Amino acid sequence: MKFALFTHVPWPEGHEPAKIMAETIEQIQYGEELGFYSAWFAEHHFSRYSMGSSSLVIAAGVAAATKRIRLGTAVLIPTLHNPIRLAEDAATADAISNGRIDLGFGRGSGGYEYGGFNVSREESQAHFQESVRIVEGLFTTQEFSYDGQFYQLNKINLVPPVTQKPHPPMYVAASFTQETLEFAVSTGHKLMLAVVQDTEQSLALCKRFVQMSAEGGHNVPMSEIPFFRYFYVAETEEQARKDTEAHISWILDIMQWRRIFDKGSSEVPYSIDDWRSTRTEAPLSYDYINDNRAFIGTPEQCVAKIQRLRDEGIEYFGCNFHFGGISHAKAMKSMELFSKEVMPKFL
Repeated sequence: MKFALFTHVPWPEGHEPAKIMAETIEQIQYGEELGFYSAWFAEHHFSRYSMGSSSLVIAAGVAAATKRIRLGTAVLIPTLHNPIRLAEDAATADAISNGRIDLGFGRGSGGYEYGGFNVSREESQAHFQESVRIVEGLFTTQEFSYDGQFYQLNKINLVPPVTQKPHPPMYVAASFTQETLEFAVSTGHKLMLAVVQDTEQSLALCKRFVQMSAEGGHNVPMSEIPFFRYFYVAETEEQARKDTEAHISWILDIMQWRRIFDKGSSEVPYSIDDWRSTRTEAPLSYDYINDNRAFIGTPEQCVAKIQRLRDEGIEYFGCNFHFGGISHAKAMKSMELFSKEVMPKFL
């Protein structure tokens, strides 16, 4: 199996952004040392949920501090970017990393993100598809022209060109929308699975994609789908819960809180404790997430959960160790234990 790292680069209150970035780079460096195949960075805007507003900049920074580990976006939101600039940034990161960039694309989930950029959410599907087609066209075609609904390009040459030929591997996240899934299938791009969907739903989606891909003639196998989960391994089940419960709860709270900001603004200037004292709707529970979206427990428990995925055909598994403000030291310790007690069972 191939193992990956994933992070939203979360920013809870009381934490310094520069320190979080430095620790993120150190975690990826350690992941490279431990044998992880790749590291992926989310894109989100205007929220403490994630500092990944410029995920390709993060990837380029990590590229300068590493040598072998592949670096991916999970996912870029092309509707919030000019596709020419997005292709240029991706190609630049590909050159800096000497051909280690993987590109995941998705439509995003935050209404306030679209509102902040003054971009129509209602047209996001057509906008998304057009942007991805333009980025790929710029990667592969000199003097590329395009006459679309949102963009018109006339003989554009991408500088620098991409290092990987014909272009960096491209993935599409399609957690909930059939039209996005059909686009991924029709273009021959690979599917990728985020942490926001239950494991059983994600497996069913993978199987549907593989069948549709075969029927469409692209035959993308289950083994090439990156499958991400919240992840933490400790010596005992009790220690794993103690180390993670408050941080999973923070994720659930911030995800619920940020949904009320749908036309710009966000929760950043406000106190999460103040909001918690006034909310009227309970979020999902820690136990629900642990049972359905997270792999948290002892090495033996985590091995069993990963083996279940492997039995279904998953061969590319991504671990989100650094979630919800969990300490750098605990994330690094969990990574080390994973490399000693879990990873060897699948290599």
